[in-house]
Amino acid sequence: MENEAGALSRVAGLFSARGYNIESLTVAPTEDPSMSRMTLVTRGSEEIIEQITKQLNKLIDVIKLQDLTEGTHIEREMLLIKVRAMNSGREEVMRLTDIFRGSIIDVTEQSFTIEITGASEKLDAFIEALDKDLIIETVRSGVTGIARGEKSLRV
Repeated sequence: MENEAGALSRVAGLFSARGYNIESLTVAPTEDPSMSRMTLVTRGSEEIIEQITKQLNKLIDVIKLQDLTEGTHIEREMLLIKVRAMNSGREEVMRLTDIFRGSIIDVTEQSFTIEITGASEKLDAFIEALDKDLIIETVRSGVTGIARGEKSLRV
């Protein structure tokens, strides 16, 4: 989509006006600074997804639209999670972080902040593996994705 003020607002407005939910949304400039890439995750029947696609294609700001689920693709999301880590519990949190190939990026006497990147299911599994009483705060980036192989989103 065009990298200009109001473009994101128009996409969000389209969803809210029709009662659709955006589950995840990431937007950032591309290699061409005049364009941004938006990765949007929503759910619905084939008919609803088709209607959303048609409505998005009508927006002036949308240059090109690609449904990544129609082919092989790579999805990633980042999780930052702050957990209580005291005494003997520190070792268990460090072990679990290693199992999920995460990194401890901040350490205090009472907590760790952990970064984990991967598919949404991996992040969900890490959160489930933690004792709920240890979790202080979680922040997730939202899903971003790219087609596998030679296929690319080019104008």
